Amino acid sequence: MGGLQGWHLVIIIVLALLLFGAPKLPGLARSIGQSLRIFKSEVRQMKDDDPKASDSTEQTVEGKIVDPDQRDRNL
Repeated sequence: MGGLQGWHLVIIIVLALLLFGAPKLPGLARSIGQSLRIFKSEVRQMKDDDPKASDSTEQTVEGKIVDPDQRDRNL
């Protein structure tokens, strides 16, 4: 009862043909492909512009371990 089977895909294709018509499907597929390409390039550009992602691998942070009992006594 899980996953797509072959007859599910046939039903989806038939519905797409009925809804959009055969002549419009290539244009629809082309516009979806362009949208995905634009989305991928924007995500790649966001990763390149993010200075935190590249800095976090190069810098180390030093800190002290504080005993919780001593911290409570100082308050």
